[in-house]
Amino acid sequence: MNLLIIGIFVIGYAAIALEHPIKINKTASALLTGVLCWVVYIMSSPDAGDITEKLTDHLGEISGILFFLLGAMTIVELVDAHDGFHAITSKIKTKDLRKLLWIISIVTFFLSAVLDNLTTTIVMVSLLRKLIGNKKTRMFFVGMVVLAANAGGAWTPIGDVTTTMLWIGGQINTGNVMANLILPSLTCLVIPLVFLSFSLKGEAEQPAIAKNKDSDNTTPFERNLILTLGIGALVFVPVFKTITHLPPYMGMLFGLGILWIVTEIIHKKKNATDKDSFSVVQALRKADVPSVLFFLGILIAISALESTHMLSDLASAMDEHIGNIKIITIAIGLLSSIIDNVPLVAAAMGMYDMSIYPPDHYFWTFLAYCAGTGGSCLIIGSAAGVAAMGMEKIDFIWYMKKIGWLALVGYLAGAAVFLLQLSLFNS
Repeated sequence: MNLLIIGIFVIGYAAIALEHPIKINKTASALLTGVLCWVVYIMSSPDAGDITEKLTDHLGEISGILFFLLGAMTIVELVDAHDGFHAITSKIKTKDLRKLLWIISIVTFFLSAVLDNLTTTIVMVSLLRKLIGNKKTRMFFVGMVVLAANAGGAWTPIGDVTTTMLWIGGQINTGNVMANLILPSLTCLVIPLVFLSFSLKGEAEQPAIAKNKDSDNTTPFERNLILTLGIGALVFVPVFKTITHLPPYMGMLFGLGILWIVTEIIHKKKNATDKDSFSVVQALRKADVPSVLFFLGILIAISALESTHMLSDLASAMDEHIGNIKIITIAIGLLSSIIDNVPLVAAAMGMYDMSIYPPDHYFWTFLAYCAGTGGSCLIIGSAAGVAAMGMEKIDFIWYMKKIGWLALVGYLAGAAVFLLQLSLFNS
């Protein structure tokens, strides 16, 4: 059974990677892969009820990610419909591609630390559409946004889901993880930026339509209000989680509900056509549903690997055959570019006892860095990458050739900086 599930997963992964040559949409491949993995699992088990219960449990977690993604996309679309991003893009005066790349990447890095890597990627890709008209050039910027969002999310407890898991589990504390990971995370971003700066030349071409066609039907007050409320709703998500202890998607839906009410009120006197252009309903129509379904397929497939204990067995095998905890941690980060980092970190948390590795031990801090940044090596290795892939229709192979190797170099450089810190300061 396990070999068959692995075979299906590998074939499905290959179909996603070769989406353009085989001309089959990656979402179809992901959905088929996810369903077939569970079909094999339940057909080979004597207790179908137990398998169904496991699937239901996983679907509860997966749906939270999907609703979070859908809510974030809708809020960003709503801000864009009101031409709210113009207030930000108008402040960026430079057209020099190198300077613009550094500005966008640094902003993404620190914004991801405050929001999270998924939300930040959605916001920054939307901004790039307003700044860069050339598709090929924009793809390089989007690739760096993915890398910067993952690097920025790794060094704070709320920036990446795996760091959050370790924080909630008590393995890391806020001050320690931020102090020890800020420099490795910055290195992970800066090294690829330096490399890419040598190949990017010239000035950014502005999009043909820099202004939303409906923007004349809304006022500066309305644009600024929706921008403020939209960004505020996104920033409020981790605060909402801390206060209520509810999952992040509940905070995202709360923010969307507030924005929905506000847009209904401020546009209530407009004619039906204009009102519809600025409504949440219209924003939902524009939301990238195929990307949401792609997430669903990928996560269902990975949940099958987790339910059959293949991931925990992999972690145990690495512990037995590799032994060196530092190399194992680096390997976990690289594996997270193929297999979702959440179950890998969950397996590590279950396998390594806190009596051996107490809170704030370098292993947990290093795991937060590796799991958070290693997924950048492949575009489907992180939630940020999958979102960018769907929004900009980035080819898997293109990313691997143009950005993946840069992400790998940055990842290893950041890991080296962390280990150097460890040897110098005995953290």
